[in-house]
Amino acid sequence: MPIISIANQKGGVGKTSTAINLSASVAVAEYKTLLVDIDPQANSSSGLGVEKNEPSIYDVLMGLESAENSIQPTYMPFLDILPATIDLVGAEVELVSVENREHQLKGPIKNLKEKYDYIFIDCPPSLGLLTLNALTASDSVLIPVQCEYFALEGLGQLLNTINLVRKSLNRDLSIEGVLLTMFDKRLRLSQQVRDEVQKYFGEKVFKAVIHRNVRISEAPSHAKPVLLYDSISTGAKNYMELASELIERTQEKKIDE
Repeated sequence: MPIISIANQKGGVGKTSTAINLSASVAVAEYKTLLVDIDPQANSSSGLGVEKNEPSIYDVLMGLESAENSIQPTYMPFLDILPATIDLVGAEVELVSVENREHQLKGPIKNLKEKYDYIFIDCPPSLGLLTLNALTASDSVLIPVQCEYFALEGLGQLLNTINLVRKSLNRDLSIEGVLLTMFDKRLRLSQQVRDEVQKYFGEKVFKAVIHRNVRISEAPSHAKPVLLYDSISTGAKNYMELASELIERTQEKKIDE
């Protein structure tokens, strides 16, 4: 089953919120799910209440520990996490001199494919070596785009990076879909961004849209996905819709193969 990176080098687009809440929503549907946190800010790890972060993804990237031994269960039955620590800040520099440095994650993650139905990777807000490792290890990329004025700025750079990865590191990498986040139906700007994104990406844009919702912002401070923090909130419903759309897409792909 798929390994999906959640990536956008722009910060504040709802990337980590999507990583936590989409993983949790897929897990609630009783699919065995792993969230890999490869962002030095480690917000996905803290957002799921992981306090003991050792061993971490840093140890896996540096070949100090196996991925299997670094995975931790969460309080959700079908959701595990491979946590991050602040050590990852140094990993970008340390990996520079490593042979096959963009492939450090691919082997360890591949070994987990049999164990999980879905593996999501929360990437840092940059296009450095950590993100390259994630893209090289992934089958596809999910791109969150916030419905704000500079939404499309920098997307060209991300698409360029995806094409470069396809050419030289992972020719099977595809775009899983583009997700509109922080959508506010009262604002004409949100509608304009949606039209722009749909014009550019067409069928790749998820029908599910993540509306601006205060519950999504509050949930991480309680170390919970929004689904467990407030199950009837708009945010929880939006992410459940996204999960069912993603599951449907990936099941169809599986049948086509």
